[in-house]
Amino acid sequence: MSDGFVAILAVELHFPEAGSLKGKRKYVKSAKAQLANRFGASVAEVDHHDLWQRCGLTASFVARNAHDAEALAERAEAWLAGQEWELVRADRSLVAPEDIA
Repeated sequence: MSDGFVAILAVELHFPEAGSLKGKRKYVKSAKAQLANRFGASVAEVDHHDLWQRCGLTASFVARNAHDAEALAERAEAWLAGQEWELVRADRSLVAPEDIA
């Protein structure tokens, strides 16, 4: 039985147009929903909760093989980079079944 692979994408986004936490929330909700809908990601806001122009998101992508999991994370990163906000930082990693114990 194959256990699959998990690619993890951690990003920091900057929203120059957000003038309040409410304005930021609009962008964050959109980014999270699009990552889930387009790429099947599970997404959480993990950093910069109190700043209204910054956001830290972590997304996970599960696939049968390493290549597919990494490809999903790479495509998601490229999508994030092409949006109206600024992609400040992106880190990708891969978790293999043998890494989970």
